[in-house]
Amino acid sequence: MHPLTGSDFGTLTSVLADSGGIPAGSLGSVAGLLGAVIGRTPFTLAEKAYTRGQLGKAGGMPPPVFIVGHWRSGTTHLYNLMVQDDFGFVPPVATGLPWDMLLLGRALKPVIDRALPETRYIDNIPVRPDSPQEDEIALANMSPLSFYHGIYFPQAFDHFVGRGLFFDGCADKEISQWQETFTYFMEKLWLQQGRKRLLIKNPVYTSRVEMLHKLYPDALFIHIRRNPYEVFESMKNFYAKLFRQLALQPYDHVDIEEAVLSVYERIMGLIDAQWPAIPEAQRVEIAYENLDRAPLQELERVYTSLGLPGFDTVRPRFEAYLKSVEGFEKNRFDYSDRSAQLVESRLGDYLVRGGYQRPGSKVA
Repeated sequence: MHPLTGSDFGTLTSVLADSGGIPAGSLGSVAGLLGAVIGRTPFTLAEKAYTRGQLGKAGGMPPPVFIVGHWRSGTTHLYNLMVQDDFGFVPPVATGLPWDMLLLGRALKPVIDRALPETRYIDNIPVRPDSPQEDEIALANMSPLSFYHGIYFPQAFDHFVGRGLFFDGCADKEISQWQETFTYFMEKLWLQQGRKRLLIKNPVYTSRVEMLHKLYPDALFIHIRRNPYEVFESMKNFYAKLFRQLALQPYDHVDIEEAVLSVYERIMGLIDAQWPAIPEAQRVEIAYENLDRAPLQELERVYTSLGLPGFDTVRPRFEAYLKSVEGFEKNRFDYSDRSAQLVESRLGDYLVRGGYQRPGSKVA
């Protein structure tokens, strides 16, 4: 099933109108998406009413914990590790059916579970019914403002990526609507997860930490950084695999290397500018390399810096998870002088700041 199967009619038709046209080979897929969306509409409306009622008697949602960082910087590893604690998170059913996760999603969960891929498209990380997901695919089903629409419709790649990552050209009303949709999704997720404090991982939010702080003044933020050489190589694989699996239009024209470099420059510049706006007690920055080398030590530093309780109690679960992934085989890539020179010419400041050295012929 294409991820947009879980979208609403307004989002799907808006994105289709901006897509630049659907090739004949994808018309059947798009017709199927429209049919699924229309067929779900009565259930979606019923869930909106149900959700309002539940939220009216639920009390206040505790402030979330956000994991941010550029894609392929270790956000998923940190997320999978921290959910061993008693956090609420984004399960696959909430990603696939964000409008219907509480009612129809509960009934269709066995079907959704069977449809899950064995591993993520972009790496070898297993996908299970209880695997934590990032919420961007869910929000792409709820709003036209998502960079994933650039993956689905690469003919309008720059348009969707600019709006979905940086709100380029968006009116204030559009941004406000995204914020309303986002907070609605978070509240629904909180209900779906048994009203536990939410742990949310989304690289898109690396450019929005100040906005999220204004929406949730007591939220906590963890920013993870990684060697830009390695991020660059891994991101080329990220785009290539997602286009192959999800694109509904040809994508050969997309300059993936330039997309990676230009987005990295902007997104990292934005978090550098916004990070000081968050109180020091509510933010911590870590390096992927430290997390990889000494995960428990680095995780304890995160808990101590943010005042998160219970590290010693949860430590055995962290240890058990780390033992379970000891044999995990990371993606490995050939690394060329040309790639290194591109990174050095565009991202040199980040290399210097992090003290990063050019990797050998292979990177994970």
